[in-house]
Amino acid sequence: MITLKGKHIYLRALEPEDLDFIHAVENDESIWEISFTQTPYSKFLIKQYLENAHKDIYEVKQLRLVISGTDHTTLGLIDLFDFDFKNRRAGVGILVKEPNNRLKGFGNEALELLIDYSFTHLDLHQLYCNISENNEASIKLFSNQGFKKIGLKKDWVYVNGAFKNEYLFQLINN
Repeated sequence: MITLKGKHIYLRALEPEDLDFIHAVENDESIWEISFTQTPYSKFLIKQYLENAHKDIYEVKQLRLVISGTDHTTLGLIDLFDFDFKNRRAGVGILVKEPNNRLKGFGNEALELLIDYSFTHLDLHQLYCNISENNEASIKLFSNQGFKKIGLKKDWVYVNGAFKNEYLFQLINN
């Protein structure tokens, strides 16, 4: 699909071969704060998830795509979640797994492709995301794609014995 292909990356559907990558991501405690994960996932559960990943976004209310380099390297994941077709909106989450692949434009290109897909193929009216107040890289990423900071949720996330604030960002397709 040409819509999901950029200059340096492309977005693709999940495949059974992604089991080890997804398992590593879901069990990486350093990112549990952004994924709201509290317990490890087994390979068995992730395998079941992958077996059902073919289901339609209208049925499961989410879409997870793999961010792949043009050399077919798996770089990360980008998600639409809380898909609400009646109100034509969805949440967005993104992760470039390896720190040495971050800040190279992969996330920016993936987000740009997902925005285009969401507005043209899914006919969404708006996208939103939640970003921790101190996550400057994500704030910059989403702001550069036109998302506007519309609110601050105080003491929203409890991490390592302390509450953190979280921003709500929104992109409306006019």
